[in-house]
Amino acid sequence: MKATCLALLWFVSAFPAVHAADGEIVSTLKDQKHVSVTIYNEDLALVKDSRRVNLEAGDNALAWRDVSAHIRPETALLHGSTDDKGLRLIEQNFDFDLLTPQKLLEKYVGDKVRVIRTNPASGTDSSEEATVLSANEGVVLQYSNRIESLPAGRLAYQAVPGNLRDRPTLVIRLQAAKAGDRLLELSYLTSGLGWKADYVAELSPKDDRLDLNGWVTLSNQSGSTYRDAHLQLVAGDVNRVRDELRMSDQAMEKRMVTAAAAPRMAEEALFEYHLYTLDRLTTIAENQTKQVALLAATQVPATKEFLLRGADTYFRSSFGEIGQKMKIGVFVEFANKGRDLGIPLPRGTIRVYKKDASGNAQFVGEDRIDHTPQNETVRLKLGDAFDITADKRQTDYQKSSGVVVAGSRYKNVNELAFELVLKNAKNEAVTVKVIEPIPGDWEILSENIQHVKAAANSAVWKVAVPPEGKATLTYRVRVKY
Repeated sequence: MKATCLALLWFVSAFPAVHAADGEIVSTLKDQKHVSVTIYNEDLALVKDSRRVNLEAGDNALAWRDVSAHIRPETALLHGSTDDKGLRLIEQNFDFDLLTPQKLLEKYVGDKVRVIRTNPASGTDSSEEATVLSANEGVVLQYSNRIESLPAGRLAYQAVPGNLRDRPTLVIRLQAAKAGDRLLELSYLTSGLGWKADYVAELSPKDDRLDLNGWVTLSNQSGSTYRDAHLQLVAGDVNRVRDELRMSDQAMEKRMVTAAAAPRMAEEALFEYHLYTLDRLTTIAENQTKQVALLAATQVPATKEFLLRGADTYFRSSFGEIGQKMKIGVFVEFANKGRDLGIPLPRGTIRVYKKDASGNAQFVGEDRIDHTPQNETVRLKLGDAFDITADKRQTDYQKSSGVVVAGSRYKNVNELAFELVLKNAKNEAVTVKVIEPIPGDWEILSENIQHVKAAANSAVWKVAVPPEGKATLTYRVRVKY
């Protein structure tokens, strides 16, 4: 909807109660014509709520009910249609002090209530007037001749105070040039709405392909329901001024989980982020967790890797046995491209399953991924191999100080030798990648398997280990620093 924006002037103050105050026009969800919700990462959402409202000529007090309980009122914008020039905003008040028994009691501190008691024998009621002295950690009442704390009976109040409401309400004071229906849109930022991506992958029997399903999990703790909403999600790290956010101080008391199967969400670039749009309307109920389908991809090519990573500590001093039965990490990676993939993947957790001999899917590991652009590689660590281990020791260590090598003077020059024995109890051959982070200025003097210098401080070997056998890697290195 094309709209013109009315400037807002804010006052946080008391305003009429749960019933419509004198002259107050109440707008409820029955007046709602359209609502759209854009949810960002990190507990932030943009709500656009359009309603048909009947205004009177002149001054109006419009009570816009069922806004988010965690609205950031300083971000609110009220829009009218482009051809409606006869609206002028005067002030707005966000009434977030909601009616509860405790709140009602607190508002009556210093005022009179009636205490009603029931005779257990006769069942008749009697009442007595008292003044509320305190509502902290219980109630203290002053009668005409005494003071009681935690009195027996029930309290009766004359009326609901004007600064309590049963639902979060934004009270808008505005002037209209003429009476009649108007379509108004209120947009605002709020906390209490969030989303995250979850993925489920199933590996093929040979671990060379996987089926991937992505789900978006929505959570609504904002204190309001968004019926038949147009839903969009923004993936990316949006900068925010943290100290100005009013965060929720209430835990979610109940949670309902619903799953909604659907085609994958449409994706597009938005500034330096990515926007995902659900292709249908959906209701995001208060205190609800909802799942909607994000993507589905089958037969995605994948590779499995066994990895042993060392530490630069072992190149600086003398060691004997470095480790026995050392763990070998298991990784699976795939490219975010192809017929069914190739869209930016939002940050989330990928859980991986594989079918056993009976055809039952078993959980084999999980890992978190960051926001991943298309054509990038997704790499998951699923755990450590059970049947592949390593024994590592330092077989030689020689140290020199104040050495000049090739015209350059070094404070320390270490010459070290290592032996790594890889054992494979599986009935199939495996290849283990060995990465050694070597500090300083280094060179490999000798080795039984050719290394690759993957980076300035990294030497990499790929060691083939036969089935139910072992393989040995030996090398000597000179480190200057």
